[in-house]
Amino acid sequence: METIAVAGALAAKPGNGGEAWVRLSWVLGLRRLGFDAWLLEECDAETAAAGRPFFEETVERFGLGERATLIADGEPGGPLDRRGLEDLANESVALVNISGNLRDRELLRLFGRRAYLDLDPGFTQIWAAQGALGEQLGEHDCHFTVGLNLSGEDCEVPAVGFEWLPLPPPVLLDEWAPSSPPRFDRFTSVATWRNPLGTIKHEGRAYSLKHHQLRRFAELPARTGLPFEVALGIHPDEAGEATRLRELGWTVADPAAVAADPDTFREYVRGSGAEFSVAQGVYAEASTGWISDRTAHYLAAGRPALVQETGLPSRFRPDAGLVTFSEPEDAQAQAEGLLSAYELHAAAARAYAERTFDSDRVLTRMLEALG
Repeated sequence: METIAVAGALAAKPGNGGEAWVRLSWVLGLRRLGFDAWLLEECDAETAAAGRPFFEETVERFGLGERATLIADGEPGGPLDRRGLEDLANESVALVNISGNLRDRELLRLFGRRAYLDLDPGFTQIWAAQGALGEQLGEHDCHFTVGLNLSGEDCEVPAVGFEWLPLPPPVLLDEWAPSSPPRFDRFTSVATWRNPLGTIKHEGRAYSLKHHQLRRFAELPARTGLPFEVALGIHPDEAGEATRLRELGWTVADPAAVAADPDTFREYVRGSGAEFSVAQGVYAEASTGWISDRTAHYLAAGRPALVQETGLPSRFRPDAGLVTFSEPEDAQAQAEGLLSAYELHAAAARAYAERTFDSDRVLTRMLEALG
């Protein structure tokens, strides 16, 4: 059995069930393909101390307790010491480095093949163009992105000297089979109000952030008369923003109550009628073709998705199940249209997920490209 490693943030995102599924999908998906797959996470000691319980509970829950190592300030914990970690790197056929989580250059160089997985198209490339990432991208052999239109002529994002290979988010379809027949009761989403990535500028243009986009569409419940709910992570200092959403007809849920771990997140998605979500400004305004791992999970659960247009290429765009909008009037019409043909969209959502996000297909494609 060949060994492969996946590096990604888990302890650094405690209480975030959706983010946990991103890393789990890669590790468990590679194990399904017959690999001895490991999860590695590099972070500082303070982050490790705060997030270790979440890390350990999550990996144990999914049978990865002996295949997961948290590296705090260069010191690995769990089943591997530093020598064991170096042996793992030497034995591995490849490293999948999610968002460049593993930065230890000495350790990186021990892996025979290194793949960089970009989850933040636009941010990653513009930061690289500005020199903020140093040599990090160049230390990898292949570069994959969930920005499925980064090579498109209409995409404003600089390639910064690399070929960005489009790769949809992988989903473990058997883990996300619909638990009950779809029934529309409300649109939902899970979001953080203010993105910690901050404002980004490129060639004189400042791109908006997700909370700017959410404000643009905040009147949608009143426009449509339909129920909208968002599990919103928001700082107490900005509680007034949540109050305003409620005044405009939104239900604002606590993500700590409905999406704090992989199981509750999955239950929340399966218990929803459909997803409604806006995107980070750069994803939409620069036509990156970004598609969210969260959206992929809604679709796999047989829940249609109404999401902001990001320039998704035609080969990734279904006829139904995934519906996009650009303006408030557009969103209103699409929401009403989705509801009028809900059963069709629900069936199409799962079928689209099976064609596009099946971890077996996505990860096999990645491995073939990595060589």
